[in-house]
Amino acid sequence: MARIVVKFGGTSVGDPKRIENAAEKIYQEIKRGHEVVVVVSAMAGVTNQLVDYCHQITPDHTAEEYDMVVASGEQVTSGLMAIALHKRGIEARSFAGWQVPLICSDQHGRARIDDIPPENLEQALSSKIVPVVAGFQGVSRSNRISTLGRGGSDTTAVALAAALNADRCDIYTDVDGVYTTDPRMVPDAQKLDLVSYEEMLEMAALGAKVLHPRSVELAMAYNVSLQVLSSFAPQVGSQLPGTLIVSEDKIMEKQIVNGVAFTRNEAKISILGIPDSPGTAAAIFDPLCAADINVDVIVQNISANGSTADMTFTVPKLDAQKTVEILEKLPFAQQSQIRIDTKIAKISIIGIGMSSHSGVARTMFRTLADHRINIQAITTSEIKISVLIDEQFTEAAVKALHQAFELGKTDMRATGS
Repeated sequence: MARIVVKFGGTSVGDPKRIENAAEKIYQEIKRGHEVVVVVSAMAGVTNQLVDYCHQITPDHTAEEYDMVVASGEQVTSGLMAIALHKRGIEARSFAGWQVPLICSDQHGRARIDDIPPENLEQALSSKIVPVVAGFQGVSRSNRISTLGRGGSDTTAVALAAALNADRCDIYTDVDGVYTTDPRMVPDAQKLDLVSYEEMLEMAALGAKVLHPRSVELAMAYNVSLQVLSSFAPQVGSQLPGTLIVSEDKIMEKQIVNGVAFTRNEAKISILGIPDSPGTAAAIFDPLCAADINVDVIVQNISANGSTADMTFTVPKLDAQKTVEILEKLPFAQQSQIRIDTKIAKISIIGIGMSSHSGVARTMFRTLADHRINIQAITTSEIKISVLIDEQFTEAAVKALHQAFELGKTDMRATGS
């Protein structure tokens, strides 16, 4: 018998019929003798509607009351899922985040999980009751409902799996696993059987939308075996039809490049003619950090005049204008030029085998050059290379790199030549 945490996303519980389909999968796991803890998202579209209700009243609502409103979506789903399980003769009980309790920080709208005392859920499991937990939410130390922000239900599921020492955490979604790239863009993209935590973390951070980076970070920290699979396929998680995300030492044959990720959700900010002196970078990034703006690719070089420097970096596209407004307040802003480009894409190749093979960067850069795609900036880590390019070449770049590293269904051999 295994202990499994299963999570169903918004599209998987989008209406009562889909909730019943998810309940059937839970029933099949229980029939196999497994202990199951369920985590659910709000039904598709519900959270957006709740957010809109808040804005219709006033855009100046407090974060605490906002959390109270938007957390209700998951609570509705958890109650409906418990009802669907009762219909199948399964003892089940819905849990709001505060009833678990899932104890969070006081950062409403983007709270971090501090602790999950497991006693309440363990008691339910020992009584043969299936806990159905509302994802995305917890309770702050000041006893207010808090939400976890984007990817909150994934994070809830992984955190519960860690707290309960679960054997596996199954993330049911609208895709049947993790692919070498977006199969809607590249039809011969290959579903991967195994992906390392490190690779999945890079893929999630670089544009793959299957899992949120916070949930992968948590799984890696607590060594939780994650599986991504489709809620619309006939199989259940114990038949292992999806993609398993595991530690690197469980992957015997490591691909040099395992995937191509892309995102069009970033903007490139350039500030030209800044002082070439200690403290300038800190002066730029301190206020951006204080404004909770996430900065990614950073490139600095000496200006043509040799006495000043130019700096380029990327931020989320939605934060681009806010970033420019902050930069315009810098003491040296009047002597500098600020440029913004929202029509860029970030293309990345990822693979744990890259750290021990040469020639990967050359293959990537030569491929883009052969397709006349200009590289605007480059950033690297041990297992990924990312480049910024003009957004109009996104699809061409992804297809070319996918082919260059032989990631298609007909040939999974990667090359570093």
